[in-house]
Amino acid sequence: MDKNMFCFQCEQTIGCSGCTGNSGVCGKTADTAKLQDELTGALIGLARAVDSTTAVSKKTSQVIIEGLFTTVTNVNFDNASIESMIQKVRAEKERLAPDCSKCQSPCGKTDEYDMQQLWNADEDTRSLKSLILFGIRGMAAYAYHAAVLGHEDDEVNLFFCEALFKIGYEENTETLLSTVLKVGEINLKCMALLDKANTETYGTPEPTEVTLTVEKGPFIVVTGHDLKDLQLLLEQTSGKGINIYTHGEMLPAHAYPFLKKFPHLKGNFGTAWQNQQKEFDHLPAPILYTTNCLMPPKNSYADRVFTTEVVAFPGTVHIDEKKDFTPVIEKALELGGYKEDQILTGINGGTKVTTGFGHAAILSQADTVIKAVKSGDISHFFLVAGCDGAKPGRNYYTEFVKQAPSDSVILTLACGKFRFNDLDLGEIGGLPRLMDIGQCNDAYGAIQVAVALADAFECSVNELPLSFVLSWYEQKAVCILLTLLHLGIKNIRLGPSLPAFLSPNILNFLVENYGIGPITTPEEDIKTLQSGCVQ
Repeated sequence: MDKNMFCFQCEQTIGCSGCTGNSGVCGKTADTAKLQDELTGALIGLARAVDSTTAVSKKTSQVIIEGLFTTVTNVNFDNASIESMIQKVRAEKERLAPDCSKCQSPCGKTDEYDMQQLWNADEDTRSLKSLILFGIRGMAAYAYHAAVLGHEDDEVNLFFCEALFKIGYEENTETLLSTVLKVGEINLKCMALLDKANTETYGTPEPTEVTLTVEKGPFIVVTGHDLKDLQLLLEQTSGKGINIYTHGEMLPAHAYPFLKKFPHLKGNFGTAWQNQQKEFDHLPAPILYTTNCLMPPKNSYADRVFTTEVVAFPGTVHIDEKKDFTPVIEKALELGGYKEDQILTGINGGTKVTTGFGHAAILSQADTVIKAVKSGDISHFFLVAGCDGAKPGRNYYTEFVKQAPSDSVILTLACGKFRFNDLDLGEIGGLPRLMDIGQCNDAYGAIQVAVALADAFECSVNELPLSFVLSWYEQKAVCILLTLLHLGIKNIRLGPSLPAFLSPNILNFLVENYGIGPITTPEEDIKTLQSGCVQ
């Protein structure tokens, strides 16, 4: 493939085929893309050096998970940082197989993989291997957050090695397809692990109303997904006269009892990630990026961008593993914040949002929900969830929610909810019609709700009056979709466009076996999806 770069892992990729020029739509340069390919190839070499008959060591797992997470869209734009990660992977392989580098008769067992072999493979092989690769990249993000809180799983860690090996060296279509579905199976375990890590550390999320008003005075905006970073920042800013506001996927943090105890965790600033260049323009406060999604910052606020963990951008200040947030704190005090309170709104003009309807909160009202369904008060559940993005057509999700029948309930999660989470949809029998389950990884909670309802009505999830209307952007959405397919969930609607890495044959397989299809219009999709077994 004679291109400056090749990347088609996210939804915004050029022409729904791939970014191949001097830079990708996300902003990464061709040099950065090539380094990410080199890092992936090095990870495959490391996976080959692991003895598959034993558990993967904690150190090796940490390197693999960190390396995969580094290649997720909108995480790391810094070539020096990626080069350092490549050397870390190579050093770990050398530790596991020290004789390979000195061997006079190399067998190639632990050679690094040339990603051009993947990008130039036949389209079905490339499609299946891409599904595996992008799926484990997304899953690595969840495993990373769980590990930060001291939770790991040997089966999850070993599967990263298995999947990497098959990306590099498996050619059998049937085996690759089986591995694709196994990504979904293992990701379910990984999401359960993270759910346990979050709730054991911070308590069970509870429904919480969050203001969008920013009070006058110094403040810091925290974006991303990592609750541990938020906790540490809250602790280090306590008593310093600095307020903390969440942004994007950090919004659900307000629902955790442990984090709610900090009085200076005030509210949520802004909407979804793709609006940050507009919303952060000349912001009188620093922004701390804990994970994706980082967009190349504009000059008007580049001096107040701080990164941590695997996030990096050239020229910005990076907070290392010591987690001393003093530079962020000093910048907040220097900038001073707004002179007066700012009454900000969501996309639809609302001044507050509600989050915290995790599976525990919803299932605590199971009797009420079941009664409302049986009485006909609730006709249907729509899970309208997933990533947001800048591509035209995503207003579909706003219109879908607005047009959903007044006796239906909207479950949502991930940053796609910012299209409509400030709408007041009212209640049904004391239950809000719009329930925000949480971050993208909290798809585990939505699955738990679906399984519990299916058990209560003695039917399958596919027979429930429950429909999945998903939006996708990056690799965490890929692994969640594969989990839904692993569970046999059918008739999912996906948009705003289908992944470029799905070849016609693989797409046909998904359509024929799972009924997966593209979104059409809100009116048509609502009409088509309204069905279920419960009377």
